[in-house]
Amino acid sequence: MKKLFFVLAVLFIANSAHAQWFFNKERIANLENFDKKRFSFGFFLGFNSYDFKFDYKDQFEDDNTDIQVERSAGFNVGLVGDMRLTQYINLRLEPGLYFTQRNLIYPGFEDRKDYLREVKSTYIHVPLLLKVSTKRLNNIKPFVIGGISTSINLSSNEKNPEDNEQGKFRMTKNTNYYELGFGIDFYLYYFKFTPSIRGVFAMSNELVPDDDPNSPWTGNIEKLSTRGIFVNFTFQ
Repeated sequence: MKKLFFVLAVLFIANSAHAQWFFNKERIANLENFDKKRFSFGFFLGFNSYDFKFDYKDQFEDDNTDIQVERSAGFNVGLVGDMRLTQYINLRLEPGLYFTQRNLIYPGFEDRKDYLREVKSTYIHVPLLLKVSTKRLNNIKPFVIGGISTSINLSSNEKNPEDNEQGKFRMTKNTNYYELGFGIDFYLYYFKFTPSIRGVFAMSNELVPDDDPNSPWTGNIEKLSTRGIFVNFTFQ
């Protein structure tokens, strides 16, 4: 761990020195007329880390008030449509496929078939985002981005007649979110490359409770909502 911190510190110092040189030195402008276009298109690849936020009905007397979530890195791929509104503001549509898995660990059980629920999700995720950029600095342009999104969970089990008694954790198929993030546009010789990071937060309850209202898996859950982090690399 100490070696990792040392390497990161060296990289940060080197990057800071390079950034200072980068901003102060006049450079040849790549894709000089790119931002003058009304519309532009591209695609993105990236990673995600989804989590759950639980609200409980009884926080103190029920055993299952501390459900643990084991997160894993997922994969994103999609398309980008960008419309320039002003010199510094763009409207973006970024439909994509998001693959992820979360494991729920219930502390009130001993058998693996009871305490573990594997929640695998494949989302069709469609965000509508407002991108607010700074003035272009040589060949880079930082920005903040935010908006709303909707998704269809193709693996939700919403209509599945089986529930946790049979090992099936059920969620709603459709969910709405709000998103907020930041990134940097890099103007390369042939294309614009944009790394970005966004937080995503569900605005509704995604839990489909078990048929038994006293179910040890869902009976004490008042609300279940997704939150996550997206790291995308866009090519335009």
